[in-house]
Amino acid sequence: MKQVQILALAMSMTAVSCGVKQSKLVYPETAKVDTVDVYFGTEVPDPYRWLENDTSAATAAWVEAQNKVTNGYLSQIPFREALLKRLTAVSDYEKIGTPFKKHGKYYFFKNDGLQNQSVLYVQDKLDGEPRVFLDPNRLSDDGTVALTGIFFSHNGKYAAYTISRSGSDWTEIYVMDAESGQLLDDHIEWAKFTGAEWQGDGFYYSAYDAPEKGKEFSNMNANHKIYYHKLGTPQSQDKLVYQNPAYPKRFYTCSVSEDETMLFLYESGEGRGNALYVKDLRRNDAPFVAMATDMDYQYSPLEVIGGKIYLFTNHGAPKNRIMVADLAKSELKDWTELVPESEAVLSGAQVIGGKLFLTYDKDASNHAYVYGLDGKQLQEIKLPSLGTVGFSGDKDDKECFFSFTSFTIPGATYKYDMDKNTYELFRAPKVDFDADAFVTEQVFYPSKDGTKIPMFLTYKKDLKKNGTNPVYLYGYGGFNISLNPGFSAMRIPFLENGGIYAQVNLRGGGEYGEAWHVAGTKMQKQNVFDDFIAAAEYLIAANYTNKDKIAIVGGSNGGLLVGACMTQRPDLFRVAIPEVGVMDMLRYHKFTIGWNWASDYGTSEDSKEMFEYLKGYSPLHNLKPGTKYPATMVTTADHDDRVVPAHSFKFAAMLQACNDGTNPTLIRIDSKAGHGAGKPMSKVLEEQADIYSFIMYNLGMDFKD
Repeated sequence: MKQVQILALAMSMTAVSCGVKQSKLVYPETAKVDTVDVYFGTEVPDPYRWLENDTSAATAAWVEAQNKVTNGYLSQIPFREALLKRLTAVSDYEKIGTPFKKHGKYYFFKNDGLQNQSVLYVQDKLDGEPRVFLDPNRLSDDGTVALTGIFFSHNGKYAAYTISRSGSDWTEIYVMDAESGQLLDDHIEWAKFTGAEWQGDGFYYSAYDAPEKGKEFSNMNANHKIYYHKLGTPQSQDKLVYQNPAYPKRFYTCSVSEDETMLFLYESGEGRGNALYVKDLRRNDAPFVAMATDMDYQYSPLEVIGGKIYLFTNHGAPKNRIMVADLAKSELKDWTELVPESEAVLSGAQVIGGKLFLTYDKDASNHAYVYGLDGKQLQEIKLPSLGTVGFSGDKDDKECFFSFTSFTIPGATYKYDMDKNTYELFRAPKVDFDADAFVTEQVFYPSKDGTKIPMFLTYKKDLKKNGTNPVYLYGYGGFNISLNPGFSAMRIPFLENGGIYAQVNLRGGGEYGEAWHVAGTKMQKQNVFDDFIAAAEYLIAANYTNKDKIAIVGGSNGGLLVGACMTQRPDLFRVAIPEVGVMDMLRYHKFTIGWNWASDYGTSEDSKEMFEYLKGYSPLHNLKPGTKYPATMVTTADHDDRVVPAHSFKFAAMLQACNDGTNPTLIRIDSKAGHGAGKPMSKVLEEQADIYSFIMYNLGMDFKD
């Protein structure tokens, strides 16, 4: 592929207008450049290439101008402030995470209600007095520094913690004395996709070389390395433990067994899974021994117990299974099956109190079982309803807790008695929301090729199927990620005002195992879009709604989903919200870690056929001039180094140029924020008020507090 760039222009501020409900919107005119890429003999213009330079003055001016238009539009929505007030009220409740035990003490996260970041507390006894262990709100004035992980040394003396600034994937590591809370001098920078894995008086972590100044959030990440940091020494003296220059576009991470005898090395980024290696830490000269090298499968050690490694894998089992390896003969060919694959998808596994706690997905809802370490099922844990469960406990401690949530049940915590197979409510939040007034149903509908697709619908019990109900249609469909039931206070005002929340389990996800995942990848990616389009068509045919009452929403890979569906079927949806989406399918792999998505997408460099397939659905490349597109608000953020904002910038510019002027075409660009994780509550509330007010206003809904 070659690139020909002839001319670069600065952004001009002449206007393009289009009619909207409020008044005519005037957009900044975005300059075009004569950039043309050639793929397998096909020329592809990229007129907004200059917007990929996220640090230029021209891009900054464009962002400012676009935000001015967007903020002006949103400020004129009559109920926007009332909606923000209601969102704030329903979010203002005490949120307490599931307790976890470390070295005889109990830890849990708690948010009093509207704190920007949740606080980590510790207590000596379960009924003891909690005290603050680490408060991330004190790490910044505006809540934009987020705590992303906490890692205790095996002797309980130290706690390393990881932070993210402004939503970036870049990680910094700090260390504190676990007893006194005193911060040590140790500080690690430019780490990424890592924790702190303790051994002795130090820990292992993964990092990149310091990036080029000004390109920290856009340049491609290459040459991931594993280091060992000894406490009390500067990062410059950290020991390089592993690197593989032959494969710069791969991830290398590690974990240490609790007894500090085994170091596991994970290699990923070249397939749908990971390779697995192990090193005997009892020998200074021990090499890494390959356990499994096929990166199309997942290999995850659960525990090391009595000379055996318990592993979660989908090798030879598309719906996953548990296997056991002997430390002395750890190659895949010598592994033995402990819990075989079943009809349901094994979605989670951990060892608590000497037993295996296994979570299975049946039609996208969790079911929980307890097994012995001999692989025999002991009991099922009957959960409160269809929903999502998460267990907390230590392999040597019989105390067990689990969290449970559904579309109408906020995250509650239960204490489980594994001997009696009973549980009792430990903590439940009190939300300003009448859950009994709502119902969730699961429907199955045919996609374009006849495949049955599941979808959850949540709405008021008295809803009438009269074809006029507003719908918030949400999906993801990629990377083996399952969408299970879950609660969000942000949906409450929409539901209270007669809306239907529809969550679709598209192909590409992990709801039915690896075959379901693969059916939505590469040259089968169109299945995902067909599934989503068919969801809207089903809701219309079943008289839930009509095409003028449907808003489609999705983030990241889900932003790609929204972008593809609104360009393929602009007539079917009234509103589109592509959030932090992958919009340029021909160049996505050239930024930060985009190359890692090739296992799901393929790349434009793979083959002529792959290039043509990607170009055939790439949202950026399928916008057509003079088309009536849905009312659209693209969202992104300046520190998003997962899906760089250039995707959204270029898509929004092209959409404004192509739209026929009937519906608003906006882009909302947040500052000091990233892909979404760790966003402070204040920013979450503002963003969701903007999104929901835009949706509700353009669906013709009335907001009643």
